[in-house]
Amino acid sequence: MAGFTYATLTTDIRNYTEVDANVFTAAVINRFIENAELRINLDCPMDSDRIQAQAQFAQGFNSITVPTKTLFVRGVQVFNSTTAVTEQGFWLERRDQTFITEYVGEATGPSGGSTGQDVEGLPKYYSMYGGATTGANTATSGAIYVAPTPDANYKYIIHYNAMPTGLGSGSDGNSNTYLSNYFPQGLLYACLIEAFMFLKGPTDMLTLYENRYKTELQKFAAMQIGRRRR
Repeated sequence: MAGFTYATLTTDIRNYTEVDANVFTAAVINRFIENAELRINLDCPMDSDRIQAQAQFAQGFNSITVPTKTLFVRGVQVFNSTTAVTEQGFWLERRDQTFITEYVGEATGPSGGSTGQDVEGLPKYYSMYGGATTGANTATSGAIYVAPTPDANYKYIIHYNAMPTGLGSGSDGNSNTYLSNYFPQGLLYACLIEAFMFLKGPTDMLTLYENRYKTELQKFAAMQIGRRRR
């Protein structure tokens, strides 16, 4: 099967379900595609979505905000320098938030800054906490709590997987994506699952496409987390 563009995928969804644009409007199909893309990204994290973000800690503050659209953090690399990323960087060890709270000697939990008898130095550990909230933080994907609290503006790199911009028309998305080019069968089947759930269609058709999706996902995952990494 050749890769999809946004236009050809929407056409195939309507053709497979035999439902026209009066029912499957652009808004409805866009939701199918969005849900399908999110499912695939959660089922099989891809190398194409691996991103690095470089910044600096603020001295005396023990938390940083992760980049927007972060699905999960793979690791945090810290450098014993305030001016440049050097070869002396090392990886922070991931721990539970309670471990870090106890380590720094604070009973108040992450507050974005150091108080009391906080331990300061070059960070050694990190934990994840929080997520998108109301107000000014609606664009965030959570935060990272580090210990010890940085005693200088050390450089760091966050290695993470991000939710990519999906298929869409015009400025609402891309005409084609990594998924539509390299996992077109799985993307189509995932969209058809959404479509038949929307239609409350026959259970056997829903089961058919669910099984076809899982079969294609196994092959795709073998490439993404197998052949591409070993």
